[in-house]
Amino acid sequence: MENFWFDNWDNIFRIICVTPLAYISMVILLRVSGKRTLSKMNAFDLVVTIALGSVLASVALNKKIPFAEGVTAFIVFIGFQFLFTWLSVRINKFKTLITSTPSLIFYKGDFLHSAMKKERITVEEVYSTARQNGYSNLDEIDFMILETTGDIAIIKKNANKQNNTLKNVKMKLK
Repeated sequence: MENFWFDNWDNIFRIICVTPLAYISMVILLRVSGKRTLSKMNAFDLVVTIALGSVLASVALNKKIPFAEGVTAFIVFIGFQFLFTWLSVRINKFKTLITSTPSLIFYKGDFLHSAMKKERITVEEVYSTARQNGYSNLDEIDFMILETTGDIAIIKKNANKQNNTLKNVKMKLK
């Protein structure tokens, strides 16, 4: 308990030097890895993001972790994220392994309660999403889809009745 507030200036100096270097390294690696690394997250992306934050904090605060090891961990995590997304774009079975499928939760005036229950979405969340998108009445909406990122997409009523964007949506009507 003797070093509760302050240990020594060497540790403070290390944090002041290593933290910006680790942060800058992570930003550079994220920029090099491409826009997909920073896009809206599915479950896999979230895990990688949390892991990167944990590594950054560890490198900044744990003097037993050298800067080079922290940067190596950044490279490994970002490399896995890059590899997995690269594979998911090229191999459909791999994509289905690491990402979920969008789910239809509202269809032509009806809440799809079984899908909503499975996805843990409430009626209030559907109404809230409609309001946030400027809809005063659900009759103006054909479909609402829970996307793989957790966002709810709204497809307004369509006069020509072609719905090409519903190709990969899990649809279980009633």
